[in-house]
Amino acid sequence: MIAVIMAGGSGTRFWPASRRAEPKQFLKLTGDRSLLQATVDRIAPLVPIDRVIVVTNARFVDRVAEDLPDLPRENILGEPVGRNTAPCVALATAWTESRFGPDEVMAVLPADHYIGDEAGYRSVLAAAESVAARDGGLVTIGIKPTRPETGYGYLELGDEESAMQGHAVRRVARFVEKPDRERAMEYMKGGNHLWNSGMFVWKAASIRTEIERQIPDLVAGMNAFRDTRDLTAELARRYPAFPSVSIDYGVMEGAAAVRAIPGDFAWNDVGSWEALRDLGPLDEAGNVVRGDAVLVESHDCVVAGDGKLIAAVGVRDLIIVQSGDAILVCPRDRAQDVRLIVDRLAESGRDGIL
Repeated sequence: MIAVIMAGGSGTRFWPASRRAEPKQFLKLTGDRSLLQATVDRIAPLVPIDRVIVVTNARFVDRVAEDLPDLPRENILGEPVGRNTAPCVALATAWTESRFGPDEVMAVLPADHYIGDEAGYRSVLAAAESVAARDGGLVTIGIKPTRPETGYGYLELGDEESAMQGHAVRRVARFVEKPDRERAMEYMKGGNHLWNSGMFVWKAASIRTEIERQIPDLVAGMNAFRDTRDLTAELARRYPAFPSVSIDYGVMEGAAAVRAIPGDFAWNDVGSWEALRDLGPLDEAGNVVRGDAVLVESHDCVVAGDGKLIAAVGVRDLIIVQSGDAILVCPRDRAQDVRLIVDRLAESGRDGIL
């Protein structure tokens, strides 16, 4: 199996810690290893480092190499521009075909997730590999909902098929957009929906077939990337013209046969500062603190700093983050809107702080 780590995101919801020069995947949000390092660490028992590839922005190739010194340099693929996840998958597929052939199984994994039960996760991933190798279809790993989450897309499950290595295998009836709270509650109680984790497993040939059918504008580039001896030049020439489309919308929603394997391994997409409350630990007042902080009569806050003391008195349900030359303060229920600050700073020409 080849592990494709998608590490091209900007992580704007984690400003001011996440910056253009040091985006979210390089931050140590969940421990003493960066999110990217933790992603590679947890799959190491299944996938040797020389069978791991990282797709990132071209300007982060050196940064990836610094984080992952054992990763062969040729396994770091630098996109000249961001074009969402479908072109990223197309590039990784062409790379896999050129080196390992069309029947190689690929696991496509985001670089910035947290997983609590790593052994359970690897068990699901191994089962997904076996299903993809056996059936030649597309497999997605879904997460059993633990709350009526409105920030995730969902998978509506169809018929159950034979189990694989102790894990249920279900047909995916359809992909469902982010629901409102009432609908999310129905999904959780009904037991027939999973969160869409954005983790996929398939043969290179299988995903190529679907890309050829659904996003034909990527095919000529895939062929060039597979056959060229100068990948950097071909990327610079072809990648900017690719359509910007996600693999979910561009391929998975219209794919002929998609299967899901449910996972229950303490998954979190670490999508905003609010996620730190799920990861803990919480103090007796329900605060999560990273760094040096003194909190007096303050409750249910997320507080993070990179060296300066943060002090708060009598506040509740706030996110307070100090990083370098910037401080963020916002209500916890507006954590998803931190990206609006990034947009406003860009509009006002304050690129030096982004």
